[in-house]
Amino acid sequence: MNELQQALQSINWGLIAPVIVIQFILMVVAVIDVIRIKSTNGPKWLWVLIILFINILGPVIYFIFGRRNNG
Repeated sequence: MNELQQALQSINWGLIAPVIVIQFILMVVAVIDVIRIKSTNGPKWLWVLIILFINILGPVIYFIFGRRNNG
């Protein structure tokens, strides 16, 4: 347990915290978008899994490839 405490104390949270916040915001916005949009390129359930389980890149991949352009 002491090693875990030392490892957590040695992390530079000033660099890690913004990445965690950005990841959370991207994930929430992408999931809300999947729920509200009428249709996607592929099944919605698959996009939700990609968004939730592929950190940072999952939401970005969804916004690039998953949204269907209706225009």
